[in-house]
Amino acid sequence: MASRIPDIIIGRLPIYLRALQHLAEQGVQTVSSQELGERVGISAAQIRKDLSQFGEFGKQGTGYNIPFLIEKLRAILKVDRIWDVAVVGAGDIGHALARYQGFFKRGFRIIMIFDNDPAKIGKPIGDFVVEDVVHMVERIRLAGVKVAMITVPASAAQHVADKLVEAGVKAILNYAPIHLDVPPDVKVQYVDPATHLQRMTYYL
Repeated sequence: MASRIPDIIIGRLPIYLRALQHLAEQGVQTVSSQELGERVGISAAQIRKDLSQFGEFGKQGTGYNIPFLIEKLRAILKVDRIWDVAVVGAGDIGHALARYQGFFKRGFRIIMIFDNDPAKIGKPIGDFVVEDVVHMVERIRLAGVKVAMITVPASAAQHVADKLVEAGVKAILNYAPIHLDVPPDVKVQYVDPATHLQRMTYYL
C-alpha cells in the first residue's frame, strides 16, 4: 500500500495526528472533518479524501472518534512504537535536537550523537556523550538504528549519508542544505529553514 499512496497525503497525516492529540489532551472525544480542517488549515473534503485512502474511520453525522483515529494514524505512520534515532553533528542544531524532549511522545527516541571534532567528542550533551564518528557505522549497526538526523555542514553531508546507508539506516532527516544521493530504499526528508523563509518572503 505504501507505494500507492501519494507522498503529499502521507505528509498530511502527521498534521492530522498532531491536531487530534491536542484535542485528546483537552478531553475532546469526537471531531468532524470540518472542525479538524479548521484547526489544520485543510479543507474538510481533503481530509475525508486523505483518510479514505486507508479505510473508513468516521460516521456521517457523528464525525471521528478521536482516540480511535489517533490509534489508526499512529499505526499507519508506524509510530505506534518508539524508533531509536542517531544524530550526526554535535553543533548548534545537534545540541538542540539532543536536548529536545518532544520527540518521545511522537514516536522517536534519540539514543546516540556523533561528531568528528576532538573538542566535542566525549563531552556531554543533555543525557548523551558525543561519540567519535569513526565508530558510527559499527555502533548504529549493532544498535539496529534505522532512523538518523544529519546536522553537519553541507560539505560533509553526503559522506555522512553514505556511512549511514552502510550502517543500515533507512530514513534520514537532513538539515544540511544539500541534496543527498542515496539508494531508492532509503527515504530522505529535508529541513532547510532558509528555504522556507525565502518561500514566505515571496509573499511579503
